[in-house]
Amino acid sequence: MSDEQFPLEDMKNRISDILLEPEIRFCGLIDNTGELIVGDMKAGVVPFENDARRKQMFQELAHRVANRTGFDANLGRVKYSSSRREKVVMMSIPIGKYIILVIAEPSVNIDRLGWKIIDKLGHQWSEFLGF
Repeated sequence: MSDEQFPLEDMKNRISDILLEPEIRFCGLIDNTGELIVGDMKAGVVPFENDARRKQMFQELAHRVANRTGFDANLGRVKYSSSRREKVVMMSIPIGKYIILVIAEPSVNIDRLGWKIIDKLGHQWSEFLGF
């Protein structure tokens, strides 16, 4: 998918909508090199990591997501991936060469949140990106 086709303005609005969920701490769009394109912490939330560590986390996430595509032919594409840590839940939703990263409170129901986010991304988004 080319950058000209990617609905960046629409994605900014959808990320803002996702951030309205009470259990969400962070939501952002990351490119395949690990650069944060758009997104931020929810107002009033103090991050656990500094900017340099968050940048490193984004880069590592981009690398992990890229490595997951090797199993797509037999297992199907990844809808979302999540990890439950002691202090947060981290979820990644691949979108072409981009990734939506969501960091939520540890008490969140991962599957419920995953499908809620996919729903917020919208039917047109999922068709556009081959979901």
